[in-house]
Amino acid sequence: MTLSHDVSGHGPALVLLHSSVCDRRMWDPQWPVLAAAGYRVIRCDFRGFGDSPAADHPYGDAGDVMDLLDHLGIERAALAGASYGGQVALEVAAARPDAVTALVLLCSALPGHAPGPALRSFAEREEALFEAGDLAGAVELNVATWLGPEAGDGVRERVRRMQRHAFEVQLTAEFAPAERQVDLARIEAPSLAVSGAHDLPDFREIAAHLADRIPGARHLELPWAGHLPGLERPGAVADLLTRFLRETAPGA
Repeated sequence: MTLSHDVSGHGPALVLLHSSVCDRRMWDPQWPVLAAAGYRVIRCDFRGFGDSPAADHPYGDAGDVMDLLDHLGIERAALAGASYGGQVALEVAAARPDAVTALVLLCSALPGHAPGPALRSFAEREEALFEAGDLAGAVELNVATWLGPEAGDGVRERVRRMQRHAFEVQLTAEFAPAERQVDLARIEAPSLAVSGAHDLPDFREIAAHLADRIPGARHLELPWAGHLPGLERPGAVADLLTRFLRETAPGA
């Protein structure tokens, strides 16, 4: 199956990978800006999100992304991933180090990370809501947890719709994605690990860890951000992406 996706613009390829709270629509604010800046921008929905159906056989999201790049004839690309999308970007960059020109990780997850107290508490509350059949409550828990203080009502409603749709699809799915172990030392791309000062401690710790473990990587903490800075201050994140890509993957 080819993931549902959009392609816009001309120039070096840039792939946008969404959070598991959202789908590819989370990149709506950055999409036209990045295409206008001289990139061929690709965004996709993972299986069970947006317009991509749930899987009917075992799969991996990183494998799906690599298959999409092959389908589009893209040999080299920069990757920008938010939260779970950052984890998928790490898996792709470690599996195909020669194919990834730059890596931007926005509050990224990390395979094998042992959850701290705050993340464990969130997971337990979410599971209890699912068991009680309270899908609306689980959606509201995610909106409250993952959006920082800068997110307005319109953004919260957009995330609410995306998360609700994902839950409705995934709760009937037979298969979840397989998680790859990632050898961070294999990643060759210039990398920026971004964290938000209002995010859960887990993701701030992961960003610092990634900067220490990926050769040459940098860590940037945004003092205003929660877990989804691209939705909280869309223009600031578009500027961050274009600046980093121009510094590290010139050609646009």
